[in-house]
Amino acid sequence: MPLELPDSTLALLREGYTWIQGQCERHGSDVFRARLAGREVICMRGAEAARLFYDPARFQRAGAAPKRIQKSLFGERGVQTLDGQAHAHRKAMFMSLMTPEGIDHLVNLHERNWHAAITDWETREQVVLSDEAQEILCKAVCAWAGVPLDAAEARERATQLGHMVDAFGALGPRHWRGRMARKRTEAWIEDFVHAVRSGELPVAELPGGIVALHRGPDGRLLEPRVAAVEILNLLRPTVAIATYVAFAALALHEFPGVRRRLPSGNGKYLRWFVQEVRRYYPFGPFLGARVRQAFEWRGHEFSEGLLVLLDIYGTNHDARLWPDPDAFRPERFRDRQGGAYDCIPQGGGEHYAGHRCAGEWLTIALLGSAVRQLTGAMSYQVPEQRLAYSLRRMPTRPPSGFVITNVRATRRPAARSIAAR
Repeated sequence: MPLELPDSTLALLREGYTWIQGQCERHGSDVFRARLAGREVICMRGAEAARLFYDPARFQRAGAAPKRIQKSLFGERGVQTLDGQAHAHRKAMFMSLMTPEGIDHLVNLHERNWHAAITDWETREQVVLSDEAQEILCKAVCAWAGVPLDAAEARERATQLGHMVDAFGALGPRHWRGRMARKRTEAWIEDFVHAVRSGELPVAELPGGIVALHRGPDGRLLEPRVAAVEILNLLRPTVAIATYVAFAALALHEFPGVRRRLPSGNGKYLRWFVQEVRRYYPFGPFLGARVRQAFEWRGHEFSEGLLVLLDIYGTNHDARLWPDPDAFRPERFRDRQGGAYDCIPQGGGEHYAGHRCAGEWLTIALLGSAVRQLTGAMSYQVPEQRLAYSLRRMPTRPPSGFVITNVRATRRPAARSIAAR
């Protein structure tokens, strides 16, 4: 007989990012059973749980993402929903774009747009950094991908891409806003796909063109809507880095001792800072997969087809992996070797073959670029505002978007990628 459990949906909504972590501590275990939205699930946290979760012999992604997430955040039939050869083939295409040269080019585009924005910000009474960072990132990634973007529509497209991210974990208006943004942006990018394939847009060598002309294992072009979904898998996550930019600015504001070390030119410290921002601040709360075939782990039966949730936030705040996990300390990365299953803000496992985010190196480089601008290319003041973010809201962010005033250009630091290999 199936185990009868009370439904924990309301508890998850009430506790947000900390729910799985809290339940693990209450149960004294890294794995427990629960019922969410009327369905039995298993929740896990920690490095060993992550290692298990990314075992393709045990888990699959097909059927894991709810339709409401596909229709807002991911899109349907994208790389996140694939397994086996289909996933490996599609993932290889994405990883082919993540070369050091390609990432450096995107960083240069990003910094060029940031410098132009600083000139504009000098004339304004105040600036909402998260909104501005979204637009800067949107302009940069569209230019990098070869997607035409008029200056007049840049803010609108950046906002739509942001709405798709904000719909994760949302009910009601936020969810429907994300679904509408998904529908409009897919139509926009599907037009781009047709223009590339017809030869109207000669961008075959650029990332957007490469995806538009990508052929599956069967040698056929992707369906236009699927190609649009995958191009949005370049654009949307890049624009989402704006949330990390706002959190980085918050860290610079809240930890002045850390900020004082950044303009020194210590590239290693900048990298430690970026990694600590990604570990410390909440981004994705958890990831889901379904059991491929039944097995037992730590006394729990994982039945075929069962949904399993891996706690990202709880793993990144696991005191066994991160001493004093609720302290912001970039130095913790000084002697730390990159672990595939402990620091997992964008998933775990192996980049090339597994389901770890293909754009993680790009994220690290662009966030480092933004921090260089905040600490070396401009000065600003931080007025009184609502900065305390809620761990109940998924995804969360500083409520004010991080407002800055009295912006002044100082100097332009040389572009330098800190992407890791």
